Amino acid sequence: MRDVSELDITTYPEPVLRERAAAIPAVNDDVRAVAQRMIEVMHRLEGIGLAAPQIGLSWRMFVAHVHEDEEDGRFADTDPPSATLQPEVYINPVLSDFSPEREPFNEGCLSLPKIRGEVIRPTSVTITALDPHGNPFTRRATGLLARCWQHEMDHLDGVLIIDRMTQMSRLKNRQLVRELERRGNA
Repeated sequence: MRDVSELDITTYPEPVLRERAAAIPAVNDDVRAVAQRMIEVMHRLEGIGLAAPQIGLSWRMFVAHVHEDEEDGRFADTDPPSATLQPEVYINPVLSDFSPEREPFNEGCLSLPKIRGEVIRPTSVTITALDPHGNPFTRRATGLLARCWQHEMDHLDGVLIIDRMTQMSRLKNRQLVRELERRGNA
Protein backbone atom coordinates (compact mmCIF):
# COMPACT_ATOMS: atom_id res chain seq x y z
CA MET A 1 0.00 0.00 0.00
CA ARG A 2 1.19 3.52 -0.76
CA ASP A 3 1.94 6.11 1.93
CA VAL A 4 -1.28 6.76 3.88
CA SER A 5 -0.59 10.51 3.93
CA GLU A 6 -0.88 10.54 0.12
CA LEU A 7 -4.43 9.18 0.18
CA ASP A 8 -6.87 11.90 -0.85
CA ILE A 9 -10.26 12.39 -2.43
CA THR A 10 -10.98 10.55 -5.67
CA THR A 11 -13.53 12.07 -8.02
CA TYR A 12 -15.92 10.70 -10.61
CA PRO A 13 -15.35 9.02 -13.08
CA GLU A 14 -12.45 7.18 -11.40
CA PRO A 15 -13.12 3.43 -11.89
CA VAL A 16 -12.66 2.59 -8.17
CA LEU A 17 -15.90 4.50 -7.48
CA ARG A 18 -17.83 1.97 -9.59
CA GLU A 19 -16.33 -1.21 -8.08
CA ARG A 20 -17.83 -3.36 -5.36
CA ALA A 21 -15.31 -2.98 -2.53
CA ALA A 22 -13.64 -6.01 -0.96
CA ALA A 23 -14.09 -7.04 2.67
CA ILE A 24 -11.21 -6.20 4.99
CA PRO A 25 -9.78 -9.56 6.16
CA ALA A 26 -8.24 -8.30 9.41
CA VAL A 27 -8.33 -5.07 11.36
CA ASN A 28 -4.73 -3.99 11.94
CA ASP A 29 -2.57 -0.87 12.25
CA ASP A 30 -2.72 -0.23 8.47
CA VAL A 31 -6.53 -0.25 8.54
CA ARG A 32 -6.56 2.08 11.55
CA ALA A 33 -4.09 4.45 9.83
CA VAL A 34 -6.28 4.57 6.71
CA ALA A 35 -9.37 5.22 8.85
CA GLN A 36 -7.59 8.11 10.59
CA ARG A 37 -6.55 9.55 7.21
CA MET A 38 -10.14 9.22 5.97
CA ILE A 39 -11.38 11.21 8.98
CA GLU A 40 -8.80 13.93 8.22
CA VAL A 41 -9.87 14.13 4.57
CA MET A 42 -13.58 14.12 5.48
CA HIS A 43 -13.10 16.99 7.94
CA ARG A 44 -10.86 18.99 5.60
CA LEU A 45 -13.52 18.80 2.89
CA GLU A 46 -16.32 19.48 5.40
CA GLY A 47 -18.11 16.20 4.69
CA ILE A 48 -20.18 14.08 7.06
CA GLY A 49 -19.03 10.73 5.67
CA LEU A 50 -16.33 9.21 3.49
CA ALA A 51 -15.95 5.70 2.09
CA ALA A 52 -12.61 4.03 1.33
CA PRO A 53 -13.25 3.97 -2.45
CA GLN A 54 -13.43 7.76 -2.29
CA ILE A 55 -9.73 7.82 -1.38
CA GLY A 56 -8.89 5.21 -4.00
CA LEU A 57 -9.06 2.03 -1.88
CA SER A 58 -11.55 -0.69 -2.78
CA TRP A 59 -12.12 -1.59 0.89
CA ARG A 60 -15.43 -2.09 2.72
CA MET A 61 -14.92 0.69 5.24
CA PHE A 62 -16.31 4.15 5.81
CA VAL A 63 -16.15 6.92 8.38
CA ALA A 64 -18.91 9.28 9.48
CA HIS A 65 -19.31 12.33 11.67
CA VAL A 66 -22.78 13.83 11.58
CA HIS A 67 -22.59 16.76 13.97
CA GLU A 68 -25.35 17.44 16.43
CA ASP A 69 -27.55 20.39 15.43
CA GLU A 70 -30.33 21.45 17.75
CA GLU A 71 -31.90 23.64 15.05
CA ASP A 72 -32.15 20.70 12.65
CA GLY A 73 -33.13 18.27 15.41
CA ARG A 74 -29.98 16.13 15.13
CA PHE A 75 -28.89 14.56 18.41
CA ALA A 76 -26.47 11.81 19.38
CA ASP A 77 -28.24 10.95 22.64
CA THR A 78 -31.69 10.11 21.24
CA ASP A 79 -32.86 6.57 20.58
CA PRO A 80 -32.15 6.01 17.78
CA PRO A 81 -29.54 8.76 17.28
CA SER A 82 -29.49 11.07 14.25
CA ALA A 83 -25.95 12.38 14.87
CA THR A 84 -22.59 11.35 16.34
CA LEU A 85 -20.54 12.98 19.08
CA GLN A 86 -17.28 12.21 17.29
CA PRO A 87 -16.05 10.58 14.06
CA GLU A 88 -16.92 6.90 13.83
CA VAL A 89 -15.35 4.08 11.81
CA TYR A 90 -17.37 1.25 10.23
CA ILE A 91 -15.42 -1.76 8.90
CA ASN A 92 -17.15 -4.42 6.77
CA PRO A 93 -20.55 -2.83 7.47
CA VAL A 94 -23.91 -4.42 6.69
CA LEU A 95 -27.22 -2.54 6.72
CA SER A 96 -30.52 -4.16 7.70
CA ASP A 97 -33.98 -3.46 9.06
CA PHE A 98 -34.73 -0.49 6.78
CA SER A 99 -37.78 1.50 7.88
CA PRO A 100 -40.72 1.48 5.47
CA GLU A 101 -40.89 5.29 5.70
CA ARG A 102 -38.88 7.08 3.03
CA GLU A 103 -37.94 10.73 2.69
CA PRO A 104 -36.41 12.88 -0.03
CA PHE A 105 -33.32 14.91 0.80
CA ASN A 106 -30.93 17.02 -1.25
CA GLU A 107 -27.65 15.03 -1.12
CA GLY A 108 -24.17 15.96 -2.22
CA CYS A 109 -21.00 13.88 -2.50
CA LEU A 110 -17.32 14.74 -2.04
CA SER A 111 -16.50 12.61 -5.12
CA LEU A 112 -19.02 14.51 -7.27
CA PRO A 113 -18.07 18.17 -6.69
CA LYS A 114 -20.82 20.76 -7.25
CA ILE A 115 -23.45 18.05 -7.82
CA ARG A 116 -26.47 17.93 -5.52
CA GLY A 117 -29.79 16.25 -6.01
CA GLU A 118 -32.83 14.80 -4.36
CA VAL A 119 -32.43 11.19 -3.21
CA ILE A 120 -35.22 9.23 -1.52
CA ARG A 121 -34.07 6.88 1.24
CA PRO A 122 -35.49 5.00 4.24
CA THR A 123 -35.61 7.23 7.33
CA SER A 124 -33.99 4.72 9.70
CA VAL A 125 -31.73 1.69 9.43
CA THR A 126 -29.61 -0.71 11.49
CA ILE A 127 -25.88 -1.19 10.91
CA THR A 128 -23.62 -4.06 11.97
CA ALA A 129 -19.88 -3.52 11.57
CA LEU A 130 -16.46 -3.81 13.17
CA ASP A 131 -14.90 -0.92 15.07
CA PRO A 132 -11.20 0.08 14.70
CA HIS A 133 -10.24 -2.59 17.24
CA GLY A 134 -12.03 -5.37 15.34
CA ASN A 135 -14.94 -5.53 17.79
CA PRO A 136 -18.37 -6.12 16.27
CA PHE A 137 -21.22 -3.73 17.07
CA THR A 138 -24.80 -3.13 15.98
CA ARG A 139 -26.56 0.24 16.09
CA ARG A 140 -29.70 1.82 14.76
CA ALA A 141 -29.92 5.39 13.43
CA THR A 142 -32.48 7.75 12.03
CA GLY A 143 -32.44 11.04 10.15
CA LEU A 144 -29.23 12.36 8.65
CA LEU A 145 -27.05 9.70 10.30
CA ALA A 146 -29.15 6.89 8.75
CA ARG A 147 -28.97 8.67 5.38
CA CYS A 148 -25.19 9.06 5.70
CA TRP A 149 -24.75 5.33 6.41
CA GLN A 150 -26.84 4.45 3.34
CA HIS A 151 -24.93 6.91 1.14
CA GLU A 152 -21.55 5.52 2.25
CA MET A 153 -22.73 1.91 1.87
CA ASP A 154 -23.71 2.75 -1.70
CA HIS A 155 -20.08 3.76 -2.30
CA LEU A 156 -18.94 0.33 -1.09
CA ASP A 157 -21.20 -1.23 -3.74
CA GLY A 158 -20.10 1.09 -6.58
CA VAL A 159 -23.33 3.10 -6.49
CA LEU A 160 -23.31 6.93 -6.64
CA ILE A 161 -25.95 9.55 -5.87
CA ILE A 162 -26.33 10.18 -9.61
CA ASP A 163 -27.70 6.63 -9.80
CA ARG A 164 -30.18 7.23 -6.96
CA MET A 165 -31.36 10.77 -7.75
CA THR A 166 -34.90 11.54 -8.78
CA GLN A 167 -35.42 12.00 -12.52
CA MET A 168 -35.66 15.79 -12.16
CA SER A 169 -32.39 15.99 -10.21
CA ARG A 170 -30.64 13.82 -12.81
CA LEU A 171 -31.76 16.18 -15.55
CA LYS A 172 -30.61 19.24 -13.58
CA ASN A 173 -27.14 17.71 -13.05
CA ARG A 174 -26.64 16.18 -16.51
CA GLN A 175 -24.28 18.94 -17.72
CA LEU A 176 -22.13 18.86 -14.55
CA VAL A 177 -21.82 15.06 -14.77
CA ARG A 178 -20.72 15.33 -18.41
CA GLU A 179 -18.09 17.93 -17.47
CA LEU A 180 -16.67 15.59 -14.80
CA GLU A 181 -16.62 12.72 -17.32
CA ARG A 182 -14.79 14.88 -19.89
CA ARG A 183 -12.20 15.98 -17.34
CA GLY A 184 -11.73 12.44 -16.14
CA ASN A 185 -11.23 11.09 -19.65
CA ALA A 186 -8.88 13.89 -20.74
